[in-house]
Amino acid sequence: MQINQALPIHCAYCFDVLIASLQKKELPKPTFQEFDVPVFVTFYANKEDLRGCIGTFSSGPLSQQLAKYTYLSAFKDSRFPPIQTKELNSLDVGVSLLVNFQKGKKWNQWEVGKHGIIIDFQEGGREYGATFLPEVAAEEGWDINTTLEHLIAKAGYRKNYQNILDKIQLTTYETSKAKMTYAEYLELKK
Repeated sequence: MQINQALPIHCAYCFDVLIASLQKKELPKPTFQEFDVPVFVTFYANKEDLRGCIGTFSSGPLSQQLAKYTYLSAFKDSRFPPIQTKELNSLDVGVSLLVNFQKGKKWNQWEVGKHGIIIDFQEGGREYGATFLPEVAAEEGWDINTTLEHLIAKAGYRKNYQNILDKIQLTTYETSKAKMTYAEYLELKK
């Protein structure tokens, strides 16, 4: 087993945490190897409808990260009402571990669909920064230039993006993902 790899057991733990939270019970103890990693936890309803997604770029112990971001994703994502027990049968959970961070890249030293990117730059005495997860550019059908144009706009810079490309400090990262349906979780718990 490779460390920093998202596994089905991580998804099962998210369901354990969700159910314990819904039942107002003590959180379960993890049964997987601990390591420090940034994570995102995503809930979907009916296979594809986003139901909650919150995570962090800060590293921390995996079990603590999964517990915290499961709770926040399920109950505190301001875009959605809190998840309720009656929804469990329709839910899937996805775990994304953010791995392989590489700083000091040039604006065009990354691959669409493979890398997430974080940009930081200064212009006119102001600091700018933004990120896209690895899947964003691929899902949108964007190339490198189009992705940078959108990400620079997301950062709040409204002038011609090509003028600041050489000022960008770019960090790449990748995600290791696992996903599990509630039915798969129940089968695992038998």
